[in-house]
Amino acid sequence: MISNSPHVIVLIGPTASGKTELAIEVAEYFKTYIHNIDSRQIYKYMDIGTAKPSKSQQKKIKHFLLDIKEPSSPINVKQFQEIAQKSIEREIKLKNLPFLVGGSGLYMNAITKGFFVPDIPPQNYLRRQLEDLGQKECWEILKNCDPKSTKKINSGDQIRTIRALEVLYVTGKPLSTQIVQKPPDWRILELGIDRNNLKERILQRTKNMFNTGIIEETKHLIFQYGSDLPILKTIGYREAKEVLNNNLTINQAIELTSIKTIQFAKRQKTWFRNKNNPIWLNNKNLLKDAIIKIESFLG
Repeated sequence: MISNSPHVIVLIGPTASGKTELAIEVAEYFKTYIHNIDSRQIYKYMDIGTAKPSKSQQKKIKHFLLDIKEPSSPINVKQFQEIAQKSIEREIKLKNLPFLVGGSGLYMNAITKGFFVPDIPPQNYLRRQLEDLGQKECWEILKNCDPKSTKKINSGDQIRTIRALEVLYVTGKPLSTQIVQKPPDWRILELGIDRNNLKERILQRTKNMFNTGIIEETKHLIFQYGSDLPILKTIGYREAKEVLNNNLTINQAIELTSIKTIQFAKRQKTWFRNKNNPIWLNNKNLLKDAIIKIESFLG
């Protein structure tokens, strides 16, 4: 019965919308913990560039699914889905209220909606070939081979385009025919943040990133894992790497990172509206509105 199903709270929103700060306040109020659902914060040593909760924030509230992997050992959605679901189920058994927070829509929905994702390991040689071919050509190939997938994958989304082609190459079957849903037996309240001043917040956060050490963090990652580390293609790290290579000034890197982040946030917002349809919180008092909605949900 639905009434006997575990209650799970979800907080989503685009990058720089203030999820971390609100989540900590909510978790403090309800005396619960936070499950990180962010595709980059799962990696160690990537703190500044991913806007990971600070050490003091993590001392306030326990966070699960942070720093679970080395940057040189990337995991796919399927692997993260399995790790996250085990962690959440463990909290449910302890009679705690799972609180999922993140901006990675695909990762979040894999958990809350139970997407089945093919467990195909990265095909590095194929990926390099596809990257050399260019995103425009790759997307056209995917459009011809798997048109259903291109209705869900943005033409500028290189990561998901290459992944779809990778799955097609390894299994011989289109990705769109392999994704099914088996939702977990949870009652889920999905809350969303949508700031009116998101562009300004992104610009300010980007400035803070470059002023508080993303270049040094990138330098450390290169020293530790090499300059070809794939995860350094992430927005912010790519630009910091260009500064280290003297191809960009810091001001140019801030401007370029801000532009790319704003574009990324726009895609996130589109995803959340089309794939999630959360209850959007009132920006005038996010915490009060979140508490009211959660208390009502918990009955």
